[in-house]
Amino acid sequence: MELVALLSSGKGTWGQVSGLIKYGEWDNIILIGDEFAKKFSLDQDHEFIVINPRAGIKELKQELMKKLKDKIKGTEVALSIASGTGKEHMALISALLSLPVGVRFVALTREGVVEL
Repeated sequence: MELVALLSSGKGTWGQVSGLIKYGEWDNIILIGDEFAKKFSLDQDHEFIVINPRAGIKELKQELMKKLKDKIKGTEVALSIASGTGKEHMALISALLSLPVGVRFVALTREGVVEL
């Protein structure tokens, strides 16, 4: 399964995404964030999609749909929205469902990677 993870500009939430990547088994990793979030270091192959978080929610959704359209190979993705704002979450979930792609929310817990 492919992992799609939102990275906001606050480094405090990057640990959750880092743990998901480290402890999960992913066919493909797609990270989404602004220019600052590109500083997230990762030893694994991944794709990074730069977004403009200051855009309106409708524009952000359209931007995400356009940029994700050819990157997702399967019919569903594992999604992490532990990082990011409500507007970014809504735009990303709406974009994924509009592609259409099924969404399985994932998080790193003490028990490991879990599907919520």
